[in-house]
Amino acid sequence: MIRPFMFSLLLVIVSCKKETSKNYDLVISNAQVIHLETGNIENQDIFINNGRIEMVEPAGSGNFKANTTIDASGKYVMPGLWDNHIHLRGGDTLIKNNKNFLKLFIANGITTVRDAGGDLTQSVMDWKSQIASGKLVGPTIFTAGPKIDGPKGSWAGSLEVETEEDVVRALDSLESLNVDFVKIYDSRISPDNYLKSIEEAKKRGFTVSGHMPFTVTLDETIDAGMDGIEHLYYIMKGCAGNEIEVTEKLNSGDIGFWGAMPALMEGYSDSTAQATFNKLKDNDVFVVPTLHIGNTLSYLDEVDHSSDEYLQYMGGGIIQTYQGRIQSSLNSSEEARKNRKQLDAFFGELVKALDVAGVQLLAGSDSGAFNSYSYPGISLHKELQSMVDKGISPLGALRTSTINGAKFLDQTEDYGSISNGNVSDLIILEANPLENIANTQKIYSVIKGNQVFSKNELQELLKNSIID
Repeated sequence: MIRPFMFSLLLVIVSCKKETSKNYDLVISNAQVIHLETGNIENQDIFINNGRIEMVEPAGSGNFKANTTIDASGKYVMPGLWDNHIHLRGGDTLIKNNKNFLKLFIANGITTVRDAGGDLTQSVMDWKSQIASGKLVGPTIFTAGPKIDGPKGSWAGSLEVETEEDVVRALDSLESLNVDFVKIYDSRISPDNYLKSIEEAKKRGFTVSGHMPFTVTLDETIDAGMDGIEHLYYIMKGCAGNEIEVTEKLNSGDIGFWGAMPALMEGYSDSTAQATFNKLKDNDVFVVPTLHIGNTLSYLDEVDHSSDEYLQYMGGGIIQTYQGRIQSSLNSSEEARKNRKQLDAFFGELVKALDVAGVQLLAGSDSGAFNSYSYPGISLHKELQSMVDKGISPLGALRTSTINGAKFLDQTEDYGSISNGNVSDLIILEANPLENIANTQKIYSVIKGNQVFSKNELQELLKNSIID
């Protein structure tokens, strides 16, 4: 039997426990939390300590103290966006410009980027470290370092492989650099060395993405262990009933890369495409459509970009690198211009078919030096809009940036969802992006680990990014 005075003591103890409140670095209260795994939106409080989400609870259910509290009433919270294909490159003279891009990503709610190969590896590794320690404003960077290609490859800084021994040395180099994944390019690499590079990288435990020489088939690429296909040219090739015939002509030199496009578009086969989609799914291969830059480059001969707002953040050195693609477009024949626009339209249909088939997609902008008018930061929003315009749902498009980005690089224990233990990389939006994908641009605040950027601070980041 509990005596009266003991019962009173128990009540006091229980009461004290209820009144005890834990202190948090940051609490986001009364938020409409978008859970992208399900598409559900719940009114919740998010409790953050040491740059990680410690608890997500129904709004108002917790008794807490916080160093900083954000009242997110009427606002929407989702994981920070990932741009799954950017480039930090252009040589030593453009290091400052590339570093400036980092602020543009944060200002656009992009808290993670996948750098798909360049020639500024030392600087990128330094930035990556400074961002992780909070000394530099910018997104978390996962980088491939230098690309693997053949002799005299198209891009400066590439690791050139001509023999199997070269392949081994290239991967030794990438391992010593501690890169996050391997990127293979297709400008000069031989079919054998391409497939060998994939196989050897997989043996070492790397995630591998890349282009694909048209001198090999998509099946061969998948069978070698490729994890991610950058751009839709190579998917289109694998969907053509005449792929083997076209590949033979490429190997014999009868046609080149661009000359193969009309034949592959014409050779598209629904049955071949479905078999290819199934193989991509069965082998867990991701596809990066890069729709926005494809459309931008296809219409360089028609669209005047001289008044683009984001030109002010690029600087003359970056803008100068745009001239190659611009001049190539303006000097193209009418037939070539027509073919490029037809290809752009075809890719819009292809990405919808991939989505319907359940192939995993990654949203990437391909922004960076040399890629004309594909601007770091804002272009990821344009990519999401392009996906929705082609028939992908807003929820599906957002997953291609966040959940799929984390999954591709095996980072789901830290990123991609708003759940206990995950890194607190979040964006607070003023409107629901599931209703209108353009609402991803209505940013109220960005949380990057321990850092909180208000709307005014984000505007200040943009202002400070202007380069004369």
